[in-house]
Amino acid sequence: MGKAKKTRKFAEVKRRMSPKDSRIATVKNTSKNRASEKLVEAPKVHSGMFFNYNENLVPPYQVIVDTNFVNASIQNKLDLHKGMLDCLIAKCIVCVTDCVVAELEKLGHRYRLALQLVKDPRVTRLTCAHTGTYADDCIVERITTHKCYIVATNDRDLKRRIRRIPGVPIMYVANHKYAIERIPMSITAR
Repeated sequence: MGKAKKTRKFAEVKRRMSPKDSRIATVKNTSKNRASEKLVEAPKVHSGMFFNYNENLVPPYQVIVDTNFVNASIQNKLDLHKGMLDCLIAKCIVCVTDCVVAELEKLGHRYRLALQLVKDPRVTRLTCAHTGTYADDCIVERITTHKCYIVATNDRDLKRRIRRIPGVPIMYVANHKYAIERIPMSITAR
């Protein structure tokens, strides 16, 4: 065999890919990634939900009150119980978490009237088992586990977070009265 023929055969052998080639490694990695990808499942729907209607919301309504809502009620000279009765046309149980009370205590002397309203014996106190006193996280956590509450807040960020959770109505202060969103009209028209 001539020298030119030998070099051609040697070049053919060199053109084959070695098993350690980087191009082969990327192909193997993508196939591993495809195998490890999980199927994205839709979140489980709460048993009390019928389409967008929450069947757990029945009178007397349990309303979780936020710090901003209490302060807005005081500024607009609204009574919590009477205003909610006028808005929902049904009896309401005003509930406050420990985190909201702690937040009002931290705000100090300026918010003492709001603290007195929250510590009223007619207001139900909900205990928190978590650490920290951030009220927004506490409220969102509670309404994701229990869908039997209406949330009363004037906080934009908290409203945005609650709107992502289906079936939870939001009460807020607007035009010197309480308004509610995301509640079926058949409930308020009784």
